[in-house]
Amino acid sequence: MITVNNVTLSFGKRVLFDEVNLSFSKGNCYGVIGANGAGKSTFLKILSGEIEPNKGSVDVTPGERMAVLKQNHFEFDECTVLNTVLMGHTKLWEVMHERDAIYAKADFTEEDGIRAGELEGEFGEMGGYTAESDAATLLSELGVKEDVHSLLMKDISGAMKVRVLLAQALFGNPDILILDEPTNNLDVVTISWLENFLADYENIVIVVSHDRHFLDSVCTHVADVDRQKIKIYTGNYTFWYESSQLAARQLSDKNKKMEEKRKDLMEFIARFSANASKSKQATSRKKALEKLVIEDITPSNRKYPGIIFKQQREVGNQILNVEKLSKSIEGKPLFSNISFTVNKGDKIAIVADDHLAITAFFEIINGEMAADSGKYEWGGTVTKAYLPNDNSKYFAEQGNLNLMDWLRQYVPPHVTDVDEPFLRGFLGKMLFTGDEIMKKTGVLSGGEKVRCMVSRMMLQDPNVVILDEPTNHLDLESIQSFNESMSNFTGIVLLSSHDHTFMQTVANRIIELTPNGAIDKLMTFDEYLEKKQANKLQLV
Repeated sequence: MITVNNVTLSFGKRVLFDEVNLSFSKGNCYGVIGANGAGKSTFLKILSGEIEPNKGSVDVTPGERMAVLKQNHFEFDECTVLNTVLMGHTKLWEVMHERDAIYAKADFTEEDGIRAGELEGEFGEMGGYTAESDAATLLSELGVKEDVHSLLMKDISGAMKVRVLLAQALFGNPDILILDEPTNNLDVVTISWLENFLADYENIVIVVSHDRHFLDSVCTHVADVDRQKIKIYTGNYTFWYESSQLAARQLSDKNKKMEEKRKDLMEFIARFSANASKSKQATSRKKALEKLVIEDITPSNRKYPGIIFKQQREVGNQILNVEKLSKSIEGKPLFSNISFTVNKGDKIAIVADDHLAITAFFEIINGEMAADSGKYEWGGTVTKAYLPNDNSKYFAEQGNLNLMDWLRQYVPPHVTDVDEPFLRGFLGKMLFTGDEIMKKTGVLSGGEKVRCMVSRMMLQDPNVVILDEPTNHLDLESIQSFNESMSNFTGIVLLSSHDHTFMQTVANRIIELTPNGAIDKLMTFDEYLEKKQANKLQLV
């Protein structure tokens, strides 16, 4: 168990945490959520002992081992991949080295023999005799092939280092596992493996992630960082979000009787409890929800942006026709012979093994990159709004503009009445309020730039929205709002995202770009993944 006692942390006048009291228990997985800058990663560092709070303490049950997902990708550059994983179990690694040093002595004494015997006992109790094979198996399950295990960390790719460091944290069944954004740079198959691993994990897991599908798959509880406090709620992210929204609606409904409100909440808990029985975290989450009392469901203090796309006009019958489109970069074919037609009602997830192919495709159909061959044609009724993967060119030479003047330059010709309240309205929907609209674009964070880009897109009144990794740099509140906006949008959507929930809940058609043409399927993202996995298994 971990107990947090009266933890307070401030940086100058800024108070991050004020008198935080929590406990984390065995058998539970806690998803730490909060707005960007709320202190989620800092809180994990306090738990791991990397940062000392100004006041209070973190107490861990004596004898319990903690493992932390490392964020320094260069720390183990001179170590082999396999040894890097073994070093995740610090005590085992120390015993191994002390034992080997004794056996390497030229003048081996009786005392050395006694100490070696003690170490052998410790080594065996910690699973040392199967440690190397266990570490190798873990690496292989995370997609790190055996021929890489003996390489130095400095000689493998950054994406591969992420997997090795994740294996290091998971190795040796730690009593407490702390993970900060563990799904970054992992593919869908590896994320699925990790979800299953953590769903079966019997010890304490504390994780920060912006991946809602991942949080829903593994978490039994949510630790909400908000207004200098942290409160733990029962259930996964979706349960927390929907219950807090329901509680907020009930709070504002003054005419509804208390008995009716209580009945609604009981029905809500029962529905989620039933759904929990079908999930990977079935047993622990269902038990947790059954113990939940009505008073534990409270409204969230969070502010959610208002992402609302209004179509100036409905799209016509001809929307987009792509014919034999091909593109290579530096001799490497990204895709070729891509042909398809976009139809009314389409919300298309564009996928590919290499995300460069998707970005290149979106750049081409937006006229920002030339194709090697083939052509595309947009219909005459189409009004597009595009959110690129890299938005730097929209800000690079305009660092001295304030947000209002930056947005003003993107007002479309059909909008004539452009005054300060009009522009404030669009910026306000993306949570830029008061004097914030006078902030210079040159000092914006990554998330603030994306929110500016979304304001720009809403201005266009588009009937076609193109999104290349729309959730990058956004907090969970913005991701949730963006997702709901695209689910409700009645126009056309072309989308690519690493956010599983976004893809699953928005897309009704999947187009995979390959060097041999397009694979075009009318299905959901989950159906596509299941079919793709089944095809892989047939080839094995």
